[in-house]
This record gives sequence, structure tokens and C-alpha cells, in this order.
Amino acid sequence: MAGKADIVDYIAGSVDGLTKKAAGEAFDAAIEAIVKGLKKGERVQVPGFGSFSVNKRAARKGRNPATGATITIKASKNVRFKAGKELKDTLNKGR
Repeated sequence: MAGKADIVDYIAGSVDGLTKKAAGEAFDAAIEAIVKGLKKGERVQVPGFGSFSVNKRAARKGRNPATGATITIKASKNVRFKAGKELKDTLNKGR
């Protein structure tokens, strides 16, 4: 499984009576809920999987690699994912 279509196909095949369209809508709604929580600055936990949070980076000085000139890099936000214990345990079984 690599992309959205693969995940939607898996969900539709795993739940009796669930169409691919309904599975796709459920997938989109789940992603939308995660994004909304992150936009509010909240930590979003998915039980058995992990948690997403917003990480803030302060503005800082950097260097243009082409010219060597000093530049200011703007403050930014990025998403941090921390795998939950169950996911880690599943991945490490049989090592």
C-alpha cells in the first residue's frame, strides 16, 4: 500500500457493505479532521497508530549556498509525527 487509492481499496475490502466511494469519503473526512486539529494547534492522537503535532521553528540566519550571502529564514511550522507504542511493537516483531 503506497497511496490513497490503495488504502481506500483496503478499507472497502475489509468492511462488509462499504463501497469504495464511502471508504474514500471516510478517508477524506479523517484526514480533514487531522488537518483541522493541527490548524488549531492541537495534538491529534490516533489510537494504536501515533500522534501528530505542530512544531514551530523560529526565524533564523542562514547562508545562500550559491552566493554565500547571509539570509534570514522566516519562522515556520511543520508537522511532527510520533509513532505510538502499538505501531512500534508491530513493526519490531520478529526482529
